[in-house]
Amino acid sequence: MDEKYFPEKIEEKWQKLWAETGAFEVEPDNTRPAFYCLEMLPYPSGFLHMGHVRNYSIGDAISWYKRLSGYNVLHPFGWDSFGQPAEQAAIKRGINPRDWTEENIAHMRGQLKRLGLSYDWRREIAAHRPEYYKWDQWFFVKMFERGLAYKRLSPVNWCPKEETVLSNEQSSGGVCWRCGASVERKDLEQWFIRITDYAAELLDDMKEIEKGWPERVLTMQRNWIGQSAGAFVDFSIQDTDAKVRVFTTRIDTIYGANAVVLAADHPLLAEIPDGSALKDDVARFVERVRAERSGSSSSGRAGDEEAEKEGVNTGLIAINPFSGEGVPVWVANYVLMEYGTGAVMAVPAHDERDFEFAQKYTLPIRQVIAPITHREEPGGFEPRLGVDQSIEMIAATTDHGVLVNSNEWSGKLSEDAIKEMTTFAEEKGFGEGKIMYRLRDWGISRQRYWGAPVPIIYCEGCGIVPVPEKDLPVLLPERVELTGAGQSPLASVEEFVNTTCPKCSGAARRETDTMDTFVDSTWYFFRYCDPHNNDAPFDLEKAAYWTPIDQYIGGIEHAVMHLLYTRFWTKMMRDIGLVSFNEPVKNLLTQGMVTNIVEGTGDWKAMSKSLGNGVDPDKMINAYGSDAVRLFILFAAPPENELRWLETGIEGAVRFLRRVYSMVWRWSTRLSDALQRNEEPEGFEFTAAAQGLRRKTHQTIARISDDFEELHFNTSVAALMELSNALGDFDVQPTEAGAADAYAVREALEALTIMLTPFAPHISEEMWQGLGHRSSGGLLSGEARWPKANEELVRKEELEIPVQVNGKLRSRIRATPDTPEEELRAAALSDEKVRSFTTGRQIIKIIVVPQRLVNVVVK
Repeated sequence: MDEKYFPEKIEEKWQKLWAETGAFEVEPDNTRPAFYCLEMLPYPSGFLHMGHVRNYSIGDAISWYKRLSGYNVLHPFGWDSFGQPAEQAAIKRGINPRDWTEENIAHMRGQLKRLGLSYDWRREIAAHRPEYYKWDQWFFVKMFERGLAYKRLSPVNWCPKEETVLSNEQSSGGVCWRCGASVERKDLEQWFIRITDYAAELLDDMKEIEKGWPERVLTMQRNWIGQSAGAFVDFSIQDTDAKVRVFTTRIDTIYGANAVVLAADHPLLAEIPDGSALKDDVARFVERVRAERSGSSSSGRAGDEEAEKEGVNTGLIAINPFSGEGVPVWVANYVLMEYGTGAVMAVPAHDERDFEFAQKYTLPIRQVIAPITHREEPGGFEPRLGVDQSIEMIAATTDHGVLVNSNEWSGKLSEDAIKEMTTFAEEKGFGEGKIMYRLRDWGISRQRYWGAPVPIIYCEGCGIVPVPEKDLPVLLPERVELTGAGQSPLASVEEFVNTTCPKCSGAARRETDTMDTFVDSTWYFFRYCDPHNNDAPFDLEKAAYWTPIDQYIGGIEHAVMHLLYTRFWTKMMRDIGLVSFNEPVKNLLTQGMVTNIVEGTGDWKAMSKSLGNGVDPDKMINAYGSDAVRLFILFAAPPENELRWLETGIEGAVRFLRRVYSMVWRWSTRLSDALQRNEEPEGFEFTAAAQGLRRKTHQTIARISDDFEELHFNTSVAALMELSNALGDFDVQPTEAGAADAYAVREALEALTIMLTPFAPHISEEMWQGLGHRSSGGLLSGEARWPKANEELVRKEELEIPVQVNGKLRSRIRATPDTPEEELRAAALSDEKVRSFTTGRQIIKIIVVPQRLVNVVVK
């Protein structure tokens, strides 16, 4: 151990030793509990940013803590390496996306190793490599065989800039999730996965993870899945044989329906007679809605709540099956074909959107739900079907209540009426109860090159045929002209397209779409369990040992994409017999953004190239060392909060590390002869100062151990700093220290060193050696273990406080120095000796002198 702290020298030494000894390489071991810690895999853009560093530092801290606590920790790494940026880079540079991707991976892997992150690099995976995407294709075939993968003509979300299809989740808000371009709508033949078959499970199984996942993420998923319990109701179209089916969650309001409103794509619009004066108006309106939707897609989620509600009367009349009333049929921009049935019954008195629409077009409004306070006996309300309340109502009332103006249903509570009216509709044959979801099936077709080819063959005789398992993977061709045109680049590669049918051996052609890259990241953590398996996605026993993930770390921006897809994928794998559980992740941490000031504005924004406020991790490592960078990252803010970048904070981290290192070096010679940490100091007589240091050591152990279980890294670092201050205040020179003093110092320094390891592992390894532990493999190969707190020493030192009654000493109580006065009063009054002098007497007052005296005044 050198006298001075040289970060670069120490970090190179230990990174080399870890690699040589395989310090972080693990295999299943039934003698130890398993712990799977994982950070979301990155796209290999070529360079790490501080958001990456924060994410990986959090995972590494947890992994070190669990290893030192006796767990067999799986902590792997890989690359989400398919995707549009590589293809765009290839077009720009005239190179193969594979070459660009592999170069980026090599550079980023080097950066990660410089940070000293404790990954088992033998398990590294990359989505673009055939040995990985073979299993993407294998899963697709399994889903195809089970009816979970299917193809249909569909209006899709189209990014004109990247010239590819986006899922609803990837085009939320009408913009491309990756490039920000406005999304358009197109009709294309697309492959879909029936995630909707698992909608109910995705909601119900949240109870299994609600303790370990942020409520914000679960709420986002609940809203995205959007379960609605309601009913289908059929309205007949007057003077035709046609019917229109609406979905409503409030069948109790049906007597207030003033119209049936259709989506612009609804097939009923074809029923408008050719001679109708309104037909041309409807056609023009429909065309305008489609154009507006293409220019500012709402991604099939819902009509824009802020946009003005517009519509046109079609001239058709729909018959309300409950009241027999005829109501006009409108087409409007706030109803989408993707939701429910593409038709709604408009009840403006009790729906805000319908109210706004009725106000705009002066449609009648009829209140049919009254507050509970207005309830009378059933049948006590007279129907007022002709009454228009559009003038007297100033807003929709959306709460449940009691039905009015609803014929024989008047007087019933909404909750009861919903059930009874649904049953009535079912019995009469014009409706049925139904649970609907906002969640749509997952469109995975992409008209790009750099993705896993969809393993499907088209044969004129046999139809759609999946590629047999023995022929997987379907390899991406090496020579492809990448132009950026909308058609898939694979379509122009004849040797790829032209093939033979696996069933009849006749001429056939391949599917030229590739899969959404989110397919790659739905199951990758299972592959880490067995990354070199050529015969299966993974070995079932190995996966059973490691999974589900114990701790997952990543950004909240993945709440309704990656995290939802991977929950679905796990349930699908369960159903084909690969896993035995429902949920892939026990505990989820969504870390906050790393922000920096944007020059010239004073605003704190997430680091980005475009804003020019990014910080290069390599420069920080060169200047301060990776331990200091990691320590600052974990100390600067709670992990779920925004972290504001301050380089002065890293400078402070360096000073702390240098001070601790110097302290170990100063004591290293003396401690080489001291008792080992795990030996009990029998017979030692500790001075008050030494006993105080021991108390601080064990209180710190207890505090940091609790903090790690709650992932409170910033307070853990603060506690380490307090312990180092206590060591600095211990006024005993190493050359003058007796055995008891040396023991207290060794105990403190060893505890500090081990508990510092998750935050700054290189310097911790060096200090551990300096304290006399010469194991060649470092902390993990020797006797190092996370320290356990001595409960007696954790308890704060108690004082003996005299208790007087009317100024005379009657007893003594014990309490810690910070015991509140209220507790001291209560303790004094409950003391048996004191009670013998106060029973039957009036207590006038209780005087408390903190830490010194309690005096009970009685008469």
